[in-house]
Amino acid sequence: MLTPFERGLVAHLVADWLLQNDWMALNKRNLRHPAGWVHASIHGLLLGFALGWLGGVVLGILHLLIDTGWPLNWWIRNFKKCAQAPQAALIYLWTDQVVHIGAIAAWLALASRLNLH
Repeated sequence: MLTPFERGLVAHLVADWLLQNDWMALNKRNLRHPAGWVHASIHGLLLGFALGWLGGVVLGILHLLIDTGWPLNWWIRNFKKCAQAPQAALIYLWTDQVVHIGAIAAWLALASRLNLH
């Protein structure tokens, strides 16, 4: 039996790594392009199955906003100060994953506290 966090983590990994294609990955930063909306909808659907419909909606929207790159670019430029590092792409990738997984954990903590599940 999986915990809610484990279900959310698996849903995220499937949506981000197995079901995201090149079209989505290349175009998801532009909110005017359908790729980001399709990708976020896949996340919302899978996370909705894993954590309930409200969690799916909230986390799908958060995923869309994180994937614009604005929050991560700001964090990497202003806090980590490594935008020009030789490993910048790898740092960005892992920071992105940590932020998404952190959002799942934060949602679960909030939902539990507010009795939303």
